[in-house]
Amino acid sequence: MKKTKISRFLSLVLKHRPETIELTLDSEGWVDVGTLLRQLKAHGKPVSLERLYEVVEANDKKRFEFDVKGTRIRACRGNSLEIDLRLEQMAPPSVLWHGTASHFVPNIRKEGLTPQSRQHVHLSADPAIAAKAGARHGNPVVIEVYARGMAEAEEGYLFYRSANGVWLTAEVPMNYMEV
Repeated sequence: MKKTKISRFLSLVLKHRPETIELTLDSEGWVDVGTLLRQLKAHGKPVSLERLYEVVEANDKKRFEFDVKGTRIRACRGNSLEIDLRLEQMAPPSVLWHGTASHFVPNIRKEGLTPQSRQHVHLSADPAIAAKAGARHGNPVVIEVYARGMAEAEEGYLFYRSANGVWLTAEVPMNYMEV
């Protein structure tokens, strides 16, 4: 199986639907690597341990991580499941960017940025990376987010940075962004 196909399937089972292969994640999204490999094989998607390490290491967006012992694996972000990634709150840079497709812009102008089916809104410190993310769903639009202003506002919006460098927040109201 190709790395991209394995990566997409891992995203499905580690971020959204572990029940697809009868997998159970702990409260922080971790699962034993041996258990994952057994369940993949049992459901017609065999992957060797070496191949799993290759997929995780080669993933350009660093979607997955192993624990310090290398015995457990989880998705780093983007979960639609209620997972506690144990992210540490951080002060964001002045500006972050969000990539989306142009057909989503009218709704964003009404509601701001919301996490939709995910736990957080995903933001990037690099507008080119945001544009690449937006291109996955159509004609890309990059939205400038005044993150520092949000963090310093009376409402005190919280920001986190995932292990792979993606910035996360609960929402971005319209008055803190420029489309």
